[in-house]
Amino acid sequence: MSKQVLPITRLIVCDVSADVLVCGDPGRADKIAARLQDAVLLSDHREYRAYRGTYQGYPVSVCSHGIGAPGAAIAFEELIAAGARRLIRLGTCGSLQPDIQSGDLVIAAAAVQHTGYGREMVPSGYPAVADPELSLALSHAAAHLGFSNRKGLVLTRDVFYQGVDGGQLPDYQSLSAANVLAVEMECAALFIVGSLRAVSTAAILAVDGNVLESAESFDSYMPHEEKVMAAVNAEIAIALTALTGAPLYPCSDD
Repeated sequence: MSKQVLPITRLIVCDVSADVLVCGDPGRADKIAARLQDAVLLSDHREYRAYRGTYQGYPVSVCSHGIGAPGAAIAFEELIAAGARRLIRLGTCGSLQPDIQSGDLVIAAAAVQHTGYGREMVPSGYPAVADPELSLALSHAAAHLGFSNRKGLVLTRDVFYQGVDGGQLPDYQSLSAANVLAVEMECAALFIVGSLRAVSTAAILAVDGNVLESAESFDSYMPHEEKVMAAVNAEIAIALTALTGAPLYPCSDD
């Protein structure tokens, strides 16, 4: 009997390992897959590029999810349907704190939810919270590998380049005063899907600018700086190390 092919990612049910690393950029998925042994391409459709391999003998899958909460949530839902039970997002973010700068690392314990996806998906006030054990595994892995990081709240929003005055914009200064560490676009969706589907989720983010100093724009946004790329490499190593501590196993064909 043929296996079920999921409609948007084109993943096959039970082809995805229990442990999955997710990222926005398909090119970053390639980069992560290069760290795996015997990596094979599972699917490459739209913004969703997925691989399966092993790391130090443990099965690990990788999938890109594109930019923004709604499209990313599709990837998370279909990855879970295909066998994922722990998902770690490896992403980038803009700092909301003066002492967090490009090249630093942030582990997202929870997300302040400012997305249309969240408003449609769950009741008002529903928290977007990472799994504490998986987040702690990231912290321990970072310490083991010698990488400093900050752990706390991030803001998830839909907009990158700014619109017109009068829009319902999050107040970066107020959020900074409330100890929100950074802003990004997918963590809340990941954490909400994880809670709804009873799987573990976490996120580690490389800082690629400080939005208090310069708002997102064509001129100021520089995600390809050497120090940012070094932080991305560090978060890949941290996440792979975190996953090997307590591996899960893929679903059966039953």
